[in-house]
Amino acid sequence: MKYKRVGLHKIAWLLFIFAVGSAPAMGMDAATSEADDGTTIKDMVLRGDAKCTRCHDESEEYPVLAIGKTKHGVLADSRTPTCTSCHGNSETHINKPAGVKERPKPDRTFGKKSQTSAADKNQACLTCHQGGARMNWAGSQHASGEVACTTCHQVHAQHDKVRVKATQPEVCYTCHKEQRAQANRASHHPINEGKVVCSNCHNPHGSIGPKLLHKATVNENCYTCHAEKRGPFLWEHPPASDNCTNCHTPHGSSHASLLKSRPPFLCTSCHIAGGHSTTGIRTGTDLGPLATPGATSTTAAPQMVGKACLNCHSKVHGSNHPSGARFVR
Repeated sequence: MKYKRVGLHKIAWLLFIFAVGSAPAMGMDAATSEADDGTTIKDMVLRGDAKCTRCHDESEEYPVLAIGKTKHGVLADSRTPTCTSCHGNSETHINKPAGVKERPKPDRTFGKKSQTSAADKNQACLTCHQGGARMNWAGSQHASGEVACTTCHQVHAQHDKVRVKATQPEVCYTCHKEQRAQANRASHHPINEGKVVCSNCHNPHGSIGPKLLHKATVNENCYTCHAEKRGPFLWEHPPASDNCTNCHTPHGSSHASLLKSRPPFLCTSCHIAGGHSTTGIRTGTDLGPLATPGATSTTAAPQMVGKACLNCHSKVHGSNHPSGARFVR
């Protein structure tokens, strides 16, 4: 007996016909709602949204129906919410009371002019979004600052800006304007270039570390990318092993390598001169004597030229050099 080969597109079409034909039998037919004039209205996007979409349709100024293109609009997922899951039953909003001039707002609103508290807004989200990366939300800086989830997230938009790498920094910069300025300085992490985003280092929903960092310490967070700075080293540089931000500013700096100030001034903030000039004027006590001891000259001291201290002490994060804790090559 010969079998006829059927194309994949035909198989897909047959499966689609079967799914459509069997949907009513499986209890998947769309829910309905009755309008004021007695006509029947079917759901447009979510199960049970008919009583909302009879007014909030495609003509709405804010594109509410775009939620059907997000994860919140996946009908095959039993966890998918409906309008009232977030906005509340809103009976007085749906059925305008007699004698009321203006229709009351829903039980819970999320717009910029919303009178709903941030805690109440967030509770609607936390009903489903708990645990995992959000387990430290309670008590976090954003929660304590009464930041609502919808301050950063767009629920009805097809593309949530804060979850897209190219647009995430702009959402964060809305509040963190100082970091925006730092990211535009000469030396900066490639945030504006789209290679690094805020969430690579920070967990906006809370963490056990400082400044909402993913890791428990600043250094552990930095070592995620800069593993070569971790060591172990025979000679450790205490400021480097203590906290990277002792010398670096992470978002951007006017000095090379994100340094807070350039060498040797950064180095001399800890290392008081002892045989090395901190003024830049070479004397008989600087590196290499002059013809007359104690004489002065306007010649720049060697540790002020080029990379300054780094001309000799290049391994500032730690060294295995046999000369000891001098962090030389």
